Amino acid sequence: MEHHTIGLTLKVWRQKNNKAKGQFETFNVKNISTEMSFLEMFDVLNEQLVAENKEPVAFDHDCREGICGACSMYINGRAHGPWHNTTTCQLHMREYKDGDTIVVEPWRANSFPVLKDLIVDRSSFDRIIQAGGYISVNTGNAVDANSLPIEKHRADESFAAAACIGCGACVAACPNASAMLFVSAKVSHLALLPQGDPERKIRSVNMIEQMDKEGFGSCTNIGACEAECPKGISLENIARLNREYLGAVFSGDSQNA
Repeated sequence: MEHHTIGLTLKVWRQKNNKAKGQFETFNVKNISTEMSFLEMFDVLNEQLVAENKEPVAFDHDCREGICGACSMYINGRAHGPWHNTTTCQLHMREYKDGDTIVVEPWRANSFPVLKDLIVDRSSFDRIIQAGGYISVNTGNAVDANSLPIEKHRADESFAAAACIGCGACVAACPNASAMLFVSAKVSHLALLPQGDPERKIRSVNMIEQMDKEGFGSCTNIGACEAECPKGISLENIARLNREYLGAVFSGDSQNA
């Protein structure tokens, strides 16, 4: 395969902390291989800045394999960039042409305060997960795998919901900064399985209450969350979450489930 290099203009959001006023800074990077990932391109930029005795751009990353959800960048107006069902670390520079300008921002949501530059605090997601609590299981030897029969379509739907990596792209893409797709994926994961049944009612109520406490916006079924989710989490999970929540509230069991 022929090897190509390109030059780019980057407009990157810089912000010292959540209290500071941020602004865009413009950088020019050259000799970017089209085989690089987007994060590798940022590595090149930061090496260039360090060589010039300038502050490197702070950005979040970990696995660089599309698994951890840390690489949260808003690229040219889209969460994780232009590729469908792809995280930022999986986006490659062959998407861009020589001379292109790329605008890179952090997630924009009050519930995700900026820590520095492109890094936001997503601990609100952690607190929602914690509000969901645990599942009740019997201790002792491992249960035989076939002792809890689960219909295949329910197992498949649960597995699809469990694919959520908690990156926050749904919140960043939503005009309301709603976290409903994230919460619905986490609720659906367990609501579809018998292991999650004992705490099923209280789980949905507690997680939605915590979501509201964190200041996320309301869901108005725009669908941007599903469109930008790197794991393709379905809007059907939001409908399921609504059913779970209403069923728990109107049953009167949400306080002692």
